[in-house]
Amino acid sequence: MNKIFSFQAQPQLIGLIVRSYAFKSDLKIKWVRPEKIPCFKPEKSGDLSPKPPIDKNQYLLEFRNSKELETANDYVKRLFTLEFNSNKQSQKVYLHESINKVKRHEYDNTSIEVKLARWTGQIRAWQQLMERFPRNKYVKVNLKELIDKRKKHLKYLRRWDYKKFEWILEELNLVYKPPPNEFKWITRKESLRKLTDKYCENIKKERLNSLRLQYENEQPAFLEEKIRSLEFIRDEQRECGVEVNVSQEEIDVVKKQLEELRQKRVVVEEY
Repeated sequence: MNKIFSFQAQPQLIGLIVRSYAFKSDLKIKWVRPEKIPCFKPEKSGDLSPKPPIDKNQYLLEFRNSKELETANDYVKRLFTLEFNSNKQSQKVYLHESINKVKRHEYDNTSIEVKLARWTGQIRAWQQLMERFPRNKYVKVNLKELIDKRKKHLKYLRRWDYKKFEWILEELNLVYKPPPNEFKWITRKESLRKLTDKYCENIKKERLNSLRLQYENEQPAFLEEKIRSLEFIRDEQRECGVEVNVSQEEIDVVKKQLEELRQKRVVVEEY
C-alpha cells in the first residue's frame, strides 16, 4: 500500500520512466531469420546430383545372362524387365551401376570405395523418397544415420589417402562438408549488430566516393589556379629583383598534370 500511495502521490514521475531495454532503431534494416535446412537435404549432405532415372527396359540383374530368356517370347521378356517389377529391383540396378564405377576389381565387395558408393546410392534413393513423404520418420532417422556414417568414413579416407578421397568425390559427384570447428547460434541481436555495422560501412563508402568525385571535379580548376599563382609569384619576384623561388620546371610539371587529367576525362567520357 505504501508503494502504491507514494507512486500515486507523485504523478509527475510517470513521464520519467523510460524503457531503455526496448529501444527500437530508426534504421531501415530488416532481418529475416534464415530458413533452417534439414540435415538430410542434399544441400547439407553434399550430394550434388539426385538419383538418376533408371531405364525400365533393362532386365533384372539375376536374368541378364540367361540363355533361355534370349529365345523367349517378347511378352515373357517384358515380364523380366524393371517395368513390371518393384522399385526395389530398380534400386538394386542403380546400386550395381554405382558400385561398378569405383570397385577395384570384379570381385570387390568390401573396399571403402564400394561401401561409399553403396551408401551414396541408398542415401539418394531415400532423399527422393523423403521428397514424396516428408513425414516418414523411419526413413528420416535411417537417412540421417547413413549420412553421418558416410561422412565419418570420408573423413578417415581423407586422412589416409587424399588422392583417392578426391577421386571418389569426383566419381560419386559429392562435396565433403566437415562439421564446423566452432558452432554459433543465429540470434536476432547479433545479426542486427552485423547488419548495422554493414549499413554504416556502406554509408561511409558512399560519402567518401561522393567526396572523391567532388574533389576530382574541382581538380582541374585547382590546377589552373595553381599555375596562375606560380606564374604570378615568379613575375613579382623578377620585378622586385629578389631571388626567384619558382622555376619553370615546377610550372611545367603542374601543366603536365592538368593535361593528363583532361586526356583521362576525355577517354572516360568516350567510353
